[in-house]
Amino acid sequence: MSGNTIGKMFKVTTFGSSHGEALGAVIDGCPAGIKLSVEDIQKELDKRRPGKSKITTLRDEKDQVQILSGIFQGKTDGTPITAVVYNREFDSSTYEALKNTPRPGHGDYTWKTKYSNYDYRGGGRGSGRVTIGHVIGGAIAKKLLEILEIKVVSHVTQVGHVIADKVDVNQIEFNIEDNPIRCADPQAAREMEELILEVKSKGDSIGGVVETLVLNPPVGLGEPVFDKLDADLAKVMMAIGSVKGVEIGAGFEVAHLTGHQTNDEYQYTMEGEIRTITNQSGGILGGISNGMPIVVRIAVKPTPSISHVQKTVNINSMEDVEIEIRGRHDPCICPRVTAVAEASAAMVVADHLLRSGFIHPSKM
Repeated sequence: MSGNTIGKMFKVTTFGSSHGEALGAVIDGCPAGIKLSVEDIQKELDKRRPGKSKITTLRDEKDQVQILSGIFQGKTDGTPITAVVYNREFDSSTYEALKNTPRPGHGDYTWKTKYSNYDYRGGGRGSGRVTIGHVIGGAIAKKLLEILEIKVVSHVTQVGHVIADKVDVNQIEFNIEDNPIRCADPQAAREMEELILEVKSKGDSIGGVVETLVLNPPVGLGEPVFDKLDADLAKVMMAIGSVKGVEIGAGFEVAHLTGHQTNDEYQYTMEGEIRTITNQSGGILGGISNGMPIVVRIAVKPTPSISHVQKTVNINSMEDVEIEIRGRHDPCICPRVTAVAEASAAMVVADHLLRSGFIHPSKM
């Protein structure tokens, strides 16, 4: 199986499965001399950890990370960094009854057809739990971004019909205990939580939108044509399970606008820098960053594991059947996707910082 690595200079390879021994990532191409601790990675993993509120799955994994290589005396040494999280709290028994009946909305049918030998326990390699590797890679990427004072933040802007008001991007900070929805609009956050609990009580799930912002990026990230910054960001976001759409800047709204409404006009700042007055482009023009905040939104589908009776097939007996999925599942994965979206954007930006010469590839 290929397709487990992202990046050209800052390369992240993830490994593991939902009910396997462990999950993790190998990061190759990180320069030497960067201070890196277990705590730097753990604080990012805690953002996506399950079992932290009533709107997430009850699978209470602690997700304690261990760094196996790439660190010497508290700093990166230029060699591949390997970090691992062992699975501790899982129950595979509920999946035995489903191994021959592909679950609607999941990748069971396509994965089994393509590879034949498919780990059906918890979705195996296709589970959302594999994003632990994304977050590990993103945590290390963020250490690179800190060098240039670049910040990445994600927040939930929509759950079902509830849409948050626009907020000051510099004020998006969350205490997970106080704001498990990770929505920067307090009123909308309360309404989103009520909606999620309502659909959960009915054995159903709900989708939404997560917005990711890259603040203080330099001008010049991205390459022409196929390696455009927005193209790479779109790819990494679509690689997150359950993401079905990506927007950069104004996104699909441009279909309703005129050129005059869409074009971002230029001006000089007080510091003598060139910036745009508006940011319809989402910080990227011609595939290259223009110094404005980079804005990426993703549409996240409802969690496909629901408690309703659903129609499927039995691939052994070759007959139509019905199934009812049991187990512990998120009624809405948008809040936990924020950590994965942040990590994904950070990995792409870190890779382009190295490729474009903003950071020395060997040492700090």
